[in-house]
Parts: sequence; structure tokens; C-alpha cells
Amino acid sequence: MTAETLTLQVAERTDEAEGVISVSLVDPQGKPLPEWRPGAHIDILVDRQGAAPLIRQYSLCGDPNDTSGYRIAVLREDGGSGGSRHLHDAIRQGQLVRTSVPRDNFGFERADRLVFIAGGIGITPILPMLREAEQNGADWELHYAGRSRESMAFVAALDEFGDRVHRYEKAGGRRMDAGDLVRRAHAAGARVYACGPQRLLDDLETAAEASGCDVRVERFVNDQETNLATDHPFDVELELTGRTIRVEPGESILGKVREAGVPVPSSCEGGTCGTCETFVVQGEPDHRDAVLSAKERAENEVMMICVSRCLGKKLVLEI
Repeated sequence: MTAETLTLQVAERTDEAEGVISVSLVDPQGKPLPEWRPGAHIDILVDRQGAAPLIRQYSLCGDPNDTSGYRIAVLREDGGSGGSRHLHDAIRQGQLVRTSVPRDNFGFERADRLVFIAGGIGITPILPMLREAEQNGADWELHYAGRSRESMAFVAALDEFGDRVHRYEKAGGRRMDAGDLVRRAHAAGARVYACGPQRLLDDLETAAEASGCDVRVERFVNDQETNLATDHPFDVELELTGRTIRVEPGESILGKVREAGVPVPSSCEGGTCGTCETFVVQGEPDHRDAVLSAKERAENEVMMICVSRCLGKKLVLEI
């Protein structure tokens, strides 16, 4: 992680559901932590003995008003690259963990009517949002899908909200209709916030495009399909430093900027965290990230230089 980092201590580890733990992190000296807003996440550097460290993003699911600590939830994914397995197997109370400061790509905004949609571990960034909506007196509802009650984290806390919360348990035969939820939200003039598996978010965005509903999603997996065979070389002018660099196929803008000796912040380097977001002064980016919405891509005001490229022959960036 090249962005600002923190060294935090594990204060508590709790089993929240089948395969899900929550971890509370505090400053070892008891100092207050940087503030954050609902929807924010932190990077965690997963140090694995005998293996290269991994950087993984986890949404903050605690109380933004409590600056004494951060709380995250981790789903164990045995088929993944090992980050979540390591945290489940190795993280213990008192252990020191390196993290980034909170960052927010979700952009939660107050509204009179709100619909929250979560699938599985996607409930984590939604929790602080619905608590704030409740405090603000908003008209809100949550639709939460999972395999079974036992596998769905934080259901006991959500039960306190009564009929505002709608659960869809696959084991019970109840399935969520994402398109119907979006259409009804649009008819009611509600803003939608969603986080969950790729298929759910794809269905929501498709329904949003068809209905014109305001839907905002959070992804932590970059599933953008690109044809690398069509990649071509292009130039990038670094406006603030007055240098121009050449980016060949198979190279990243981020990597070439660093080779030129220009420091730029980055974290995941896979197009999911938003740390390397850079202003576009001129040119048309080839967006390959999972951070920007379709509208933001069309505006071409910013790009993620870790994975995105250029559709033309040259970009001018505010670097």
C-alpha cells in the first residue's frame, strides 16, 4: 500500500455467521482514528508467512460516530487467493494489522426515500447507511439475500428494524427479483444502494438503465471483460510535471508513471479500490475499472490508471 497507512490492533474477533467473522480494530495507544462516512472501506495488508502479502478491501460496518475503532466483516472464501482464509485462520486479539485510511467510493447521500439491496457479505457497507437513514427519519427498506439465516451476517441486529427488513433465504425458496425492486424503487422516487455478488449487481444495473432509476453499487471484484489483443501503444502527457511517457501493450499507466520517477498513490492495482483515481485533462480513456459508474465513465473526468488505458493515441493527465 502506498497510500497513507495505519498500524492498528485487533481488539475483538467475533463469529457473525457461518463462514463470517467480524474484526474490531483500534489504535494501539488508544488514539482516535480518522473519520469515515457510511459506505467507506479500508485496505488491509495481509502478511502471510512464506508468501507474498495481499491487499484486500473490507467495508466498514461499525458506527461512523465512534472514532475509537473500525469494524470489518470477513467472509471466508476457500476458492479465493488466500487472503480471507489467512484472516480467518490467523487473526487473533492483540495482533497488529496494517491498514489504509478509510476511502469512500460508494458516495452515500441523504434522501427522503431509500432502498438498500444486499447479497451475502455485501451487507457490510449497507449497515451504517441504513442506521444513518433511520437516524435521519428517512423512509427506507432493506432487501437482503443469502443462502440461509445461519449464513447471513448481522441478522439479529437487523431484526430490530422489523418489517423494514426483507430477507430472501435461498434455503427457504425465496428469491430476490432485482428488476422488480428497481422498478418499484423508481416508481416511488427512491434512491437505491446495493452491494453483493456480481450477478446481483449486474441485474440491478441492467434494470436501472432500463428504468432510469438512481442505483449506486459497490464492487470489490473487477469483472470487466477486455480484449487485450486490441491493446495499442499510446502516449500520456503528465501535465503537472511536463513529461510524456509511452505506454505499450501489456504495460500500465501506473507502472510507467512510477518508472518515470513520479510518485502516485495506489493500493489494489486491480481497478477496485479507487486509490489511483486521476483527473483526465484531455483524451478518451478506455475504462477497465470496477469503481466508476456508467455515467462517470461517459463523463471521462477521471480514470483509474492502474488498469485503464487510452482509446486514442494520447491522454493528458493531471499528474
